[in-house]
Amino acid sequence: MTEPSVHERYAEVTAEIMSRAPESEIDPTLERVRTLLDLLGDPQRSFRVIHVTGTNGKTSTARMIDALVRARGLRVGRYTSPHLRTVRERIVVDGEPISEQAFVEAYEDIRPFVDMADSMSDIPLSFFEILTVLSYAVFADAPVDVAVVEVGMGGRWDATNVVDGDVAVLTPIAVDHTEYLPDSPEGIAEEKAGIIKPGSIAVVAQQPLPVAEVLMEQAAEIGVTVAREGPEFGVAAREVAVGGQQIAIKGITANYEQIFLPLFGEYQASNAAVAVAAVEAFSAGTGDGPALDPEVVGEALTGTEAPGRLEVVRTSPTIVADAAHNPAGMIATAEAVEEAFSFSRLVGVVAVMADKDVEGILEPLEPLLDHIVVTRNSSPRSLDTERLAQIAEEVFGEDRVHTAPRLDDAIDRAVGLAEDGAEFGGAGVLVTGSVVTSGDAVHLLRGSADERGSTEERDSDS
Repeated sequence: MTEPSVHERYAEVTAEIMSRAPESEIDPTLERVRTLLDLLGDPQRSFRVIHVTGTNGKTSTARMIDALVRARGLRVGRYTSPHLRTVRERIVVDGEPISEQAFVEAYEDIRPFVDMADSMSDIPLSFFEILTVLSYAVFADAPVDVAVVEVGMGGRWDATNVVDGDVAVLTPIAVDHTEYLPDSPEGIAEEKAGIIKPGSIAVVAQQPLPVAEVLMEQAAEIGVTVAREGPEFGVAAREVAVGGQQIAIKGITANYEQIFLPLFGEYQASNAAVAVAAVEAFSAGTGDGPALDPEVVGEALTGTEAPGRLEVVRTSPTIVADAAHNPAGMIATAEAVEEAFSFSRLVGVVAVMADKDVEGILEPLEPLLDHIVVTRNSSPRSLDTERLAQIAEEVFGEDRVHTAPRLDDAIDRAVGLAEDGAEFGGAGVLVTGSVVTSGDAVHLLRGSADERGSTEERDSDS
């Protein structure tokens, strides 16, 4: 009998992992993850960690931190979630997702211990718990010097929070995931502050005052140093440029001028400032010296990518995919689109998860869009098109709302609406509402380098 190929074995392994409880099912405990890691010899203790949480901007900030640390000559592992096209995007070493073969080998190494850990608990390990432990095992085996670890949801009870980060990074915090987290920014801040550990340095993005107060209280209680965007670091200057923006950053210990950031929006400039501050703090804490080489910082940030975040996936007309999936994120997206693009006619394609604040997601788009086409994405959690249309009509009015049963049909419809009456070269389509929606659009319009990734693999907005 012919042995299965690496790709076939990879498909089998991912299917096996995906058969477990998905990210959208939360059981708040770290015990299962700790048990499995203990059986594996605690691989998470073999590297230093920069731990990243927040409501918006986590993945982009993590990618920038990764690039900056690698630019200092260190080997870096990066763990982020969710993914757009393949689950391997979540586990990155040296700037590249691990190969199918490496993924299979790593899982086969830990699988006997997974079975043991399952037998020691009333609830089997979940999909996200397995991937988290798998990433730590991969990083230890590589080995990496530093892991940049993005929280999946919240902080205190997130499966990633079995590490003690040298630096705890808190990106902007707002209300999201209220079915699992508190329903106020302050309550969510308390959960996310759980990644701040004794001996670490907390790097805090600009926050609403009540959120900032919660974070500062937690840091004071633990006795850690805090660097805040605004008082200690931030964006010193910014102007729109072709393909992105030109920025200057006031770091904690140095200034970094004339940096081209190939990403759109004020929020991405802020993410870059947070990333620089985080690496300065990390370098100071590890004895490497806090000052970064301005030229190295510029080179690292100029090479930054943020797939699915205001990503231009097609031209003529311009089609932009964006992963905004909560009101705060959509406000930032709308502002960035207005600033960076000069559409004479813009049509939105929107699919959202049923458990989201749908009206809050749609409202920032109302002044921006000429029409909106509502549809579904590939997740079973996607809101029914008819219900989404009803909510959209309350925001946009009946004449501006259109429906399509599938995303590809919706994009085709939006292209026609955008080109109908637009000035030459001024038609645009914005596909947004969910990380899954953005990933689906990238797949449809650009194809896939390997496998698309099943619905279960991407069934989460984080």
